[in-house]
Amino acid sequence: MQITKEQYIRIADSFPRQRGNVTQDNLQVINAILYVLEQGCKWRGLPEHFGNWHSIYTRMSRWSKNGTLDRIFERLQQERLISIKITTTSLDSTCVKVHPDGTGALKKGGPQAIGKSRGGWTTKIHMVAATAEWPLIYSLSPGNAGDAPEGRRLLMTLGSAPTEPCHLLMDRAYEGNETRQLSWDLGFTPVVPPNPNRLEPWEYDKELYKKRNEVERLFRRLKGYRRVCTRYDKLDIMYLGFLTFAFIVEALIR
Repeated sequence: MQITKEQYIRIADSFPRQRGNVTQDNLQVINAILYVLEQGCKWRGLPEHFGNWHSIYTRMSRWSKNGTLDRIFERLQQERLISIKITTTSLDSTCVKVHPDGTGALKKGGPQAIGKSRGGWTTKIHMVAATAEWPLIYSLSPGNAGDAPEGRRLLMTLGSAPTEPCHLLMDRAYEGNETRQLSWDLGFTPVVPPNPNRLEPWEYDKELYKKRNEVERLFRRLKGYRRVCTRYDKLDIMYLGFLTFAFIVEALIR
């Protein structure tokens, strides 16, 4: 897979202007990063025709840290979501294994959402999805952290519902009173099955709940990119950079 010149033109003005004697243009660097994202290879494993691997890594690191990728994502998100009416959203998380190369960084280097669970070292991706193709917001947490607390933090960061009325589809991990009340406060209508042990279970729309598969399908597409499916990056900023880059690629090619 490669990003064409026509696809790149859509986002070209969002990148910092290149100055000086630059041997690799942004499109060449983007396709090199896409190769790493797809194949899950080490930076040093980049084919020689892409150019100097360290220069490509440096530019990816810079774009992740200075917000360039976030701005491109937000721009494409607005273009995508402005054409649809959001009536349902889905909140869920997925677990990602952390490769041994992704552990061991000094804590002062930056946040590292990595935790040890029964499956070993893992990271969780939390997401509120608007459709099966596009998220509203996402974040990371250690793999041993609970879904509901991080889900509430994600909802508070998102703020009010994008439209009214808007349903929020969640599985039983989020059926606690605090999470449901927060959903109501933010303008969402929670659609979540009650725990079978509840003394006063509630009714929920089972047909509408089937649409929760959209966030599952979105996670599945993301995990088609090997650099997302397995975490090799020690710091959150770089792993989030690859995650954001994957959404940008999906928006450009579809």
